[in-house]
Amino acid sequence: MKHTALACALAAALSALPVRAESTPEGPRRPLWELGAGVAAVQLPDYVGADVSHRYLLPVPFIIYRGQWLRADREGARAVLIDTPGWELTLSAHASAPVRSHDNPARLGMANLPATVELGPKLTTQLWAAADRSARLNAELPLRAVIGLTRSTPMLGTVLTPTLNLDLPRWSSGWNLGLQIGPKWGSQRLHAHYYGVAAADVTADRPAYTARNGYAGWQALAAVSQRFDRTWIGAFVRVERLDGAAFADSPLVRQRQAVSAGVAVAWLLASSSQEARSDD
Repeated sequence: MKHTALACALAAALSALPVRAESTPEGPRRPLWELGAGVAAVQLPDYVGADVSHRYLLPVPFIIYRGQWLRADREGARAVLIDTPGWELTLSAHASAPVRSHDNPARLGMANLPATVELGPKLTTQLWAAADRSARLNAELPLRAVIGLTRSTPMLGTVLTPTLNLDLPRWSSGWNLGLQIGPKWGSQRLHAHYYGVAAADVTADRPAYTARNGYAGWQALAAVSQRFDRTWIGAFVRVERLDGAAFADSPLVRQRQAVSAGVAVAWLLASSSQEARSDD
């Protein structure tokens, strides 16, 4: 279960930024689906605010599906509910890796943090696009429920992460560049799960703490990718800051900044003979 959840989390992290191309009927036609496999090397903090990070080297899937209502591409996997030239409503997903508390001094003796899946609607609107499609600026508003992949913690709360996304699909020598920035808000239940300290978990260095809902800091991300025939290469760096966060004074917050980074390479193994319109 742990390796499966990690692979899902890494695939989500290493996909290019969730930006949407302008919807036009003149878009190029490409295979309806493409399948492959790859490997990713990443470094991730145990959680935002932790002073412990771990490195992972894991296999990851390479899946592209260009259906009318179900899509999986560099925007991530999603179900398209409404699609118009100016905006799009989708059902999107995200995943995170589990944390073993005995590997993290701040959480020593506390329950492990389970792997999670986030599901919910995402509204995307295009704010600006270059006439030659060389640059796009989108605004996104995803609201997701956070679900723990254990029987004891099924529903962990909700998270709201509005972002501005700048996509440069022909940035330099065929490389795609994506930039993303935005604040985060979370529910009290979600913040309590990560940053609360119950009476049973109090130690001399870890006082009781009741987390509140509200502002959860901000994040910025940069990602580059390029496809060479049947080979895909991508990399990302993400910075998250907790200045002013509702839980910033939690004893489980050991530092105000978290940095994640990774690189992946994947190889295309099979593709469909049927074609579909593509915006990527």
